[in-house]
Amino acid sequence: MKSLPHIYKAQLSGGPEGYAVISVAGIPELRTAPPADFDGPGDAWSPEDLLMAAVESCFLFTLRAVARASKLEFESLELSGEGTLDRKDGATRFTEIVLRPRLKLPAGADRDKAMRVLEKSEKACLVTASLSTPVRLEPEIVSG
Repeated sequence: MKSLPHIYKAQLSGGPEGYAVISVAGIPELRTAPPADFDGPGDAWSPEDLLMAAVESCFLFTLRAVARASKLEFESLELSGEGTLDRKDGATRFTEIVLRPRLKLPAGADRDKAMRVLEKSEKACLVTASLSTPVRLEPEIVSG
């Protein structure tokens, strides 16, 4: 890892209605719009979708680093996430995020160690650590 601080920049362009486009230097643009729940078209990435995608991808990339440091081999991760948006304390916000990782281990791998790695990965993910929303882990560990 490069030394901190890291600076991340994104640009957004849009008008009074319709889609907006998010761009970051060197990667494809991303079309975004409000979700159908907020009367958007429902056919583009929404800020809510992007938040969940950020949480899930951060979890995987953190898991890779923690597993490597812990000398835990795994074959694959399937991760579903669910964020609940509700009113709390007078504001509409995410009130909970549930992550359901399904970690596939090679035969004979240490399942207790795998559980510790999953839990540490959830706590060490920089995206979830930056949120005030509680994150709950509901893991499943399977052997190949």
